[in-house]
Amino acid sequence: MPHLTRRSSVAVMGLGLALAGAGAVVWQSRRDIGADRARTLYAQPLPKPAGALNVFHLGHSLVGRDMPAMLAQLAGTRHRYNSQVGWGTSLKQHWEPGEVINGFAEENDHPKYRDAKQAIGSGAYDAVVLTEMVEITDAIRYHDAARYLARWADLAWNANPDTRIYLYETWHHTDDGNGWLARIDRDLRKYWQGRVTYPALASTDAPIHLIPAGQVMASFVRAVEALGGVGGITTLHDLFTKRDDGTPDTIHFNDLGAYLVALTHFSVLYHRDPIGAPYQLMRADGSAAIAPKPEAAQLMQQVVWDVIQRHPETGVAA
Repeated sequence: MPHLTRRSSVAVMGLGLALAGAGAVVWQSRRDIGADRARTLYAQPLPKPAGALNVFHLGHSLVGRDMPAMLAQLAGTRHRYNSQVGWGTSLKQHWEPGEVINGFAEENDHPKYRDAKQAIGSGAYDAVVLTEMVEITDAIRYHDAARYLARWADLAWNANPDTRIYLYETWHHTDDGNGWLARIDRDLRKYWQGRVTYPALASTDAPIHLIPAGQVMASFVRAVEALGGVGGITTLHDLFTKRDDGTPDTIHFNDLGAYLVALTHFSVLYHRDPIGAPYQLMRADGSAAIAPKPEAAQLMQQVVWDVIQRHPETGVAA
């Protein structure tokens, strides 16, 4: 190996810094282009769907089996859906044939499973809901989240330009040291939009809208705390399941959380105020889900619609 002089070492270091700087400029340019496109795209709401939808869900356990089943019950008997999920699976892992999808056999062993690329590429779906892995910062850093969001969006839109494409905004672990609510507030613009959706919009002609489930969860938790509890729900942990040892699960919703997320999907996809929607629903296996008390269900429905009305990126008219 040739010996590097001090001068040549400095030159190499300078070249590395220049390349890194150029990469940052390119990334910022893509983000800014995407942000400009987003402003134009979200200035005009989508038309309200005329009837029942056929929806494809791609993701992981924050999709699961029960939430789409609850959505179907909220939407009515003509609503149809399919899905492909894994354990903590990123959009990249779903896309690349050489990537391992942990939990694939277990999570897709049901009649609603359909191969994602075949399904989305068929053009048969009115809406495609894309879910990135948790943690969103890891999805950006290690799984090229914006690029793979654009690839899935391209696949859907090229197959059927009438298909509506959504990114499902999720959340992070409830014990996050930066504060769960604080991160929900920060991460939408910093990561979900600034590092995922906007760069994706700069790379694809496909329109991408938002299902703001993280925003809804945070707003509901704040409303509950302000009221000192509603219907037996007092903290965010009441929306999450527990581990086998009884300790709080810091990421996975229980039936109450699934209902809140299903309401959010329903209102965005169908452009409908969920006030008065049913709340005694069934899980995907046909068993009765634990239902929120009437006053909690009403607050959930109010919060969902309030949040959606504040976010034009949902495509729903205010």
